[in-house]
Amino acid sequence: MLRPVAVAALRSGVPENVNAPGVILRLMLAWIPSTGVPLLAIVLAVAADKIALLHATPEALFNPILMMALAALGIGSVSTLLVAMSIADPLRQLRWALSEVQRGNYNAHMQIYDASELGLLQAGFNDMVRELSERQRLRDLFGRYVGEDVARRALERGTELGGQERDVAVLFVDLVGSTQLAATRPPAEVVQLLNEFFRVVVETVARHGGFVNKFQGDAALAIFGAPIEHPDGAGAALSAARELHDELIPVLGSAEFGIGVSAGRAIAGHIGAQARFEYTVIGDPVNEAARLTELAKLEDGHVLASAIAVSGALDAEALCWDVGEVVELRGRAAPTQLARPMNLAAPEEVSSEVRG
Repeated sequence: MLRPVAVAALRSGVPENVNAPGVILRLMLAWIPSTGVPLLAIVLAVAADKIALLHATPEALFNPILMMALAALGIGSVSTLLVAMSIADPLRQLRWALSEVQRGNYNAHMQIYDASELGLLQAGFNDMVRELSERQRLRDLFGRYVGEDVARRALERGTELGGQERDVAVLFVDLVGSTQLAATRPPAEVVQLLNEFFRVVVETVARHGGFVNKFQGDAALAIFGAPIEHPDGAGAALSAARELHDELIPVLGSAEFGIGVSAGRAIAGHIGAQARFEYTVIGDPVNEAARLTELAKLEDGHVLASAIAVSGALDAEALCWDVGEVVELRGRAAPTQLARPMNLAAPEEVSSEVRG
């Protein structure tokens, strides 16, 4: 009658002190009536005969002793089997639940039988799985906010403030006329367009081994080479820019965009305060990529890169770019030599391919 009460209490958590019959007491309670009492009766009968308390012949004692021995054997076997099953069933269930958790199934749940040590084990396992599930949800959420590579590196190595100088490639992409879009289209339609725009950016960048470090209004900043080193960061960023051009045209329709790619040395690390910080990349390549994006908005191809980024890429990607004139970008003292991708698909060609 008290089992449902104990089970309900253990579902809310494992208490520190539990006064309930344990496995040892359960075994003793099964052994006493099934084996202990018949054996005690046999011992007393033999002892009484020996001290002449019973005036019976050995033949007269044979049948009672045999019956008590058979009763002890039968009842003891059944009782032992029942007790063994009451212990083995939770253990089998625990083994199954552990295998499910090892496979990544955090919905595995054990039925709580009672308030014994086994019940406490079952309740403790359920609490552990709930904690693991919560941590996994937080880890997934953390990874979505900062990127899986950044999240994994932070969990493995900690999150000390500061940064390291790294060779990185930077891709910056920005929509044109987003303010006008917000003024002329319903808010829900604008949000849907931005979400689709960012989806394409994130998926394309990830396919080339980079990660989107920031969403800035209607723009996105992608990094190649940090926090995980990339064997060809510049080539990956340039290839992603060309692919992104073809992917965005059917998604954005009449909305235009600009893509800028730069490469060089930058500081990558956790910037902020101990209470709140973010993983970011600071340096001239970031500024140059943003300025190239502004120029790219005025280009027919909507994509520009620095010649330094092209020279740092492997030949397979560098040959897809045409190095051109030298310009001075706003906010930069050093001049920048521009590079444009060759053989970009025209918007009409991309649209016809999508319809086909």
